[in-house]
Amino acid sequence: MAWSILFVAGLLEITWAIGLKYTEGFSRLVPSAITLAAMGGSVILLDLALKSLPVGTAYAVWTGIGAVGTATLGIYLFGEPATALRLASIGLIVAGIVGLKLVT
Repeated sequence: MAWSILFVAGLLEITWAIGLKYTEGFSRLVPSAITLAAMGGSVILLDLALKSLPVGTAYAVWTGIGAVGTATLGIYLFGEPATALRLASIGLIVAGIVGLKLVT
């Protein structure tokens, strides 16, 4: 159950990171509210997952999910470059997440 909670926390991490782009400096109400709610929810769910997962593993997976999702959506939504090196680096983060899951 903790891994599922951590995964949802990671999805909320992606939500708030992408949401920041749409808040325009927190000057837009709805995107700002969604972003702030996602921030809070992400941290609360991380806290719940930490009750049964090691802190180093949980934090690394949480930030890894956020980084991979945000980088991928940056490519898709904002036309950020999808160079081979960038995609390989994202792949390394995914490998690290999978590795941490396998050893925990």
